[in-house]
Amino acid sequence: MRLYALLEEYAKTNLPDMEITGLTDDSRKVKPGMLFACIRGEHFDGHNAAGKALESGAAAVLADHDLGLGDRQILTDDTRKLYGQLCAAWFGHPERKMHFVGVTGTNGKTTITNLIKHILTEAGHRVGLIGTIQNEIGDKIVHTDNTTPFVYDLMGLYAQMAEAGCDYVVMEVSSFGLVQERIGVTHFDTAVFTNLTQDHLDYHGTMENYYQAKKLLFQRCDNAVIDTDDAYGRRLYEEISCPKCSYGSSSHADYYADAIKLRADGTRFWLCNAGKSYQVNLHLTGMFNVSNAIAAVAACASLGMPMKRILAGLETCTGVRGRCEVIPTGRDFTVICDYAHTPDAIENILRSVKEYTRGRLICLFGCGGNRDATKRPKMAAAATKYADFLMITSDNPRDEEPQAIIADILTGLEGSDVPYEVVVDRKEAILRSMQLAQPEDVIVLAGKGHEDYQVLAGGVHIHMDEREIVRDCLPLVPKR
Repeated sequence: MRLYALLEEYAKTNLPDMEITGLTDDSRKVKPGMLFACIRGEHFDGHNAAGKALESGAAAVLADHDLGLGDRQILTDDTRKLYGQLCAAWFGHPERKMHFVGVTGTNGKTTITNLIKHILTEAGHRVGLIGTIQNEIGDKIVHTDNTTPFVYDLMGLYAQMAEAGCDYVVMEVSSFGLVQERIGVTHFDTAVFTNLTQDHLDYHGTMENYYQAKKLLFQRCDNAVIDTDDAYGRRLYEEISCPKCSYGSSSHADYYADAIKLRADGTRFWLCNAGKSYQVNLHLTGMFNVSNAIAAVAACASLGMPMKRILAGLETCTGVRGRCEVIPTGRDFTVICDYAHTPDAIENILRSVKEYTRGRLICLFGCGGNRDATKRPKMAAAATKYADFLMITSDNPRDEEPQAIIADILTGLEGSDVPYEVVVDRKEAILRSMQLAQPEDVIVLAGKGHEDYQVLAGGVHIHMDEREIVRDCLPLVPKR
């Protein structure tokens, strides 16, 4: 692509118009003819690699201050923002060819995006999905490493979706993605806010910073759908000026549920909006999934879809991998796998499961290493509210000692009379939980969800799929 066509109206330069061979913000990937974006990261400033990039053949560098490189530099106030704009131009602005729905918040994003995608697909649309578990182009699965991909990869993914005929893209939008300008110039037809509870404070530092990061999404949307059961949601609703609607558990919200009947295999309720009520038979269980379903309905309604078509799609959705997922055992106890990895999420899943548990509720969980340590005792305290027995184990320890993480967790059990065991090895902990299970007990394996790996020191990933572990443990669990 020619330089001037790439820059469009985003930036000016005295460089001659030349052929640009590519874009990168990684100095290790620079090839002759590329533009290199100097990005200020948490641990490394790309401006320090500008000279190396030019030596490697870069045509020019994008910088936010004069590096003394003469006309080999293109200056801008914000290199992240400009880089995102150029990535969109490089791929022919695929974001202009599709409609976008973004979902942000601490909990619920994956389920809501999958519900919205399913509803749109059932209505005849071809839909792309970008999220924590995987990316999807229609029914084609594309691997993902981040909830919100880095901007060059994201625009490339958009281009594939547009080429495949997608007219909608539904995506989870992370706080990292918003602060780091990963979504580039993407504008959303509808943005959904689910809730805000403690998470990622190792990165954001404070809940206020975390909230402000999430709020950025609502500066680039035409419509907002907000959970006003959540305190931050109520604040957001008051602070934004775009067209908006609320959802929640009371009639004060624009969309809410009434006469909720939970079952182990689903939920029945009445969806209420604008003075009308619609009966819903949802193939997902738990109060949190009622909330997720209402959010999906409100989002699709904001896109102009008729309620009849929305509900028809909603009722054929059967769930999401790793989100309150029942793992078959053929035994007289139940094993559920869920991604809950925050205090609020673990409380939500246990409260919901408790409502239909006839025996004991056993909760197995750990906490990630190299992440916000303050939530570890809070996870334990949250689990004691509904669990009858706790199995404390490891999650993704990363560069921390698992025993040290568990020691932090155990401080949250002080003063509690809920019995517990500590089994550091997660596979052994799952086996032990299954051996302890009695008829009609429910075991909730919390924290891994869709993940089929464990992260050890040095970023080493080992295979760990809890569905496989449960299957392999069954011969070691006596039948009763």
